[in-house]
Amino acid sequence: MANILLTRVDYRLIHGQVAVGWVNYLRANMIVVVNDEVANDTFQQSLMDMAVSSGIETRYFSIEEAILKLPQASAQQKLLVVVRYIQDALKLIEGGLEIKEINIGNLHYEDGKKQIAKSVAINEADRACIRKIAEMGVKQTIQRVPEERGYDIVGLL
Repeated sequence: MANILLTRVDYRLIHGQVAVGWVNYLRANMIVVVNDEVANDTFQQSLMDMAVSSGIETRYFSIEEAILKLPQASAQQKLLVVVRYIQDALKLIEGGLEIKEINIGNLHYEDGKKQIAKSVAINEADRACIRKIAEMGVKQTIQRVPEERGYDIVGLL
C-alpha cells in the first residue's frame, strides 16, 4: 500500500512551498505529480525538478498511471502527491486510491470563479467536486504553507 503522507491541490504543482516547505514538514522523500499534461511534457518536468532538493525523488504520472502505480509503491517511499485540479483528486479517489486528506494550497482565480480564500478560487464544478469528496469522508483543508493554520474548505462553500 502506498505511503501517501499528503495529497495537495496546487495549480502550480511543484514550486518552493511544495519542494521545500511541505517536503521538509512531512519528511517526504518523493514528490509525485499527477497530471495528464505534465506526465508527457519532459520540459515542464525538468523545470519543476530544478526546485527540488537533492535526495528528493520526483515522479510524473497521468491520472490513470497513478491509480495503477501508486498502490504498488514501497512503504519506504514517503509520498507527497500533487495535483493541479480538485477534479483530479476526485478521479484518484474514485479510481480506488486511498486518500484520507486533501490539502488545497492554490487554485488560481479566473473568469467564472469566486475567491473563497487568499489563494483559492472556485467555480461551480470545483464546488461540486469538493462536496462529493466530502461525502466520501475525505477531509479537505485550505492551507498554503505548513506554518499556517489550515481550515475546512466545506465551511466556505
